[in-house]
Amino acid sequence: MPSRRAAASASALRGLPAVTEVLGSPGAEALLQSHGREPLVKAVRGVLDGLRERIRSGDAPAAGAAEPAAVLGAAAEALAAGERPGLCRVLNATGVVLHTGLGRAVLPRAAMEAIAEEARSYCLLAVDRETADRGRRERFCEEILRDLTGCEAATVVNNNAAATMLVLNTLAEGREAVVSRGQLVEIGGSFRMPDVMRKAGVRLVEVGCTNRTRISDYREALRPETALLVRIHPSNYRILGFAETPGIGEICALGKERGIPVFDDLGAGALLDLRGLGIPEDEPRIRDSLSAGCALVTCSADKLIGGPQGGLILGTRKDVDACEANPLMRSLRVGKLDLVALEATLRLFRDRERLLRDHPTMRMLAETEASLGKRAAALAARIAKALGSAAAVGTEADSSTVGSGAVPVHPLPTRVVTVRPARLEAGEAARRLRLLPLPLFLRVREGALLLDPRTLQPGEEPEAVAALAAVLASPGRK
Repeated sequence: MPSRRAAASASALRGLPAVTEVLGSPGAEALLQSHGREPLVKAVRGVLDGLRERIRSGDAPAAGAAEPAAVLGAAAEALAAGERPGLCRVLNATGVVLHTGLGRAVLPRAAMEAIAEEARSYCLLAVDRETADRGRRERFCEEILRDLTGCEAATVVNNNAAATMLVLNTLAEGREAVVSRGQLVEIGGSFRMPDVMRKAGVRLVEVGCTNRTRISDYREALRPETALLVRIHPSNYRILGFAETPGIGEICALGKERGIPVFDDLGAGALLDLRGLGIPEDEPRIRDSLSAGCALVTCSADKLIGGPQGGLILGTRKDVDACEANPLMRSLRVGKLDLVALEATLRLFRDRERLLRDHPTMRMLAETEASLGKRAAALAARIAKALGSAAAVGTEADSSTVGSGAVPVHPLPTRVVTVRPARLEAGEAARRLRLLPLPLFLRVREGALLLDPRTLQPGEEPEAVAALAAVLASPGRK
């Protein structure tokens, strides 16, 4: 005879409603209209399958969970969750301005408005307005970049890794490129420069030592097979102390003397002197490398330039044209929306006052410690009022980070809000905050949640307070 447990399980299974019964429940017609029959039926069957699995495992569903209305409600929740975008907006209170995991640069409003306007219809992507002949899609960005950097020509690809690969393959395929050992970087995602050179068809010639390379090391490595002298920005590390490396001017002078082009991979890509924003490190500017005599310079469009993901190639007309003639160019080029956003972003650099007001990355980098202190105090007061006894709230001095390999050894002074949950471990609270429909990312240290106002965008403070209240004021939520 079947056991009492097996009998109860069989009875519970027989008590589950049929799909047609669920679809006859109040509210089903509205779901059919908004989602369609097939998705709704699939969602209902998924809920019923989940109930069957729980019953068979001996885990009895909650009272009323098997009622047709409850099954329909669970199906509606599943449909709503399935339609929420996975790539969604988040609240960044980490203090990392160019947070690679959170999309790097926040696009300026001008860029977003340009995308919205262009996306409504057709656009002047690759047609000459006067002749109606085919034109270069990068020409509008190139015009602004010539003005901002002094380059003869410029083009755009889908990121700086692609720009580096394209330049190496175009100027040095089958030949040698000379690089200092101290610049053979590996950046995020295992992007290793020796591997990139090999894939580009270039033979790497290492010179100098990890910490010290002199111009004489470059000179001694030159041979008839040398096609390129390369300088690579060290990205997110620095060699300090007993260290030496020649400046780009010295390398370009050697290249000019021996008739060898110089390629400068700048990484983050500074269009202006960051020391003017109070950042002590002299991140190399694009204009300075071009003025020194580099044939080509590459950098990211979505780091210090603050635009969409992209890679810029700037330099002589001859060498940029050669890159664009490379068959790889078509597979590396960017789409129209990226070009529209980049053009709008670059225009902001023509006026410093407008740049610091309307360019999110520059605004965040330039914000003073005093301003951040006031914002932190105001945010702490709002959080304390919302949480009451659920957390101890205060402020303290701390540091923000530029991020994405830019200015890695000079943190930015800031003031953070500290939130110490009374009934929930800080790491678990941070996890739950990330799982909200509008996720909140922050730092955790010594049992406290740290919110840096530098990277919260205008108007996001109430949303951050609401997120904290949803998690900390109701610690039983999963």
